[in-house]
Amino acid sequence: MSLSDAQLDRYARHIVLREVGGAGQARLLRSHVLLIGAGGIGSPAIQYLAAAGVGRISVIDDDTVALSNLQRQTLYGTDQIGQLKVAAAAAAVARLNRDVRFDAIGERITTANAARLLHALAPDAVLDGSDNFATRLAVADAALAARIPLIAAAVAEFEGQLGTFRGWEPDKPCYRCFVGGDPERPEATCAEQGVLGALTGVMGSLAALEAIRVCAPFGEDSAGKLLLVDALSLRFRTLALSKDPGCAACSGVQTRSSSSGTMPQPSNA
Repeated sequence: MSLSDAQLDRYARHIVLREVGGAGQARLLRSHVLLIGAGGIGSPAIQYLAAAGVGRISVIDDDTVALSNLQRQTLYGTDQIGQLKVAAAAAAVARLNRDVRFDAIGERITTANAARLLHALAPDAVLDGSDNFATRLAVADAALAARIPLIAAAVAEFEGQLGTFRGWEPDKPCYRCFVGGDPERPEATCAEQGVLGALTGVMGSLAALEAIRVCAPFGEDSAGKLLLVDALSLRFRTLALSKDPGCAACSGVQTRSSSSGTMPQPSNA
């Protein structure tokens, strides 16, 4: 696809990057990213994906904007309290970049509908910033079955985690390789634990970076690595994750032709 004069100007700082260039920007404009959640992680991710020129962004979230969200969910304003987050996000993306098609899906994703939604939407990448472990497992299983790369980000208090999962590949772990399979593990919401607002911006931006890397590959492959962020000590660490040969989710994927993965113990962002 050729870029218009306006697009050459808008995306000039991408195009001059040798690792992206005009071809990479054209790939972004043809790409489709699905976000699970439009909260603390989803809010900055939506902004940066739209600004980057990802041609189609779909967001699944059934929540409405609340006053307590505004400490970290910078996509929304005080005048939007009570609105569906996906509707407010759609309006923000329309203001930001008319190149982007935005799908606002105002429902909750569950084990009952995750496979159907991912099959119908068929994105190039899934970015999960949801606020509970059961949802993350449902999304991870559906992404694995559909062979869709999964970027999973989570925050709690002063800590963040980020991973990209392609568990259908023989040497790459899936989300369940990392977290196990117990959706009933105890969790706390950010209302109970608290969360540093700016940290959700950091993790959401990094998750957007990983989604862009999936859509228009550059640099080192990050699948199978886990980024840990400690805002108290301002420390970033990267760990290598191993594939679990006994994982019930992905151990038979290579012979069954199934697919992908998800990530950590979240707090309500």
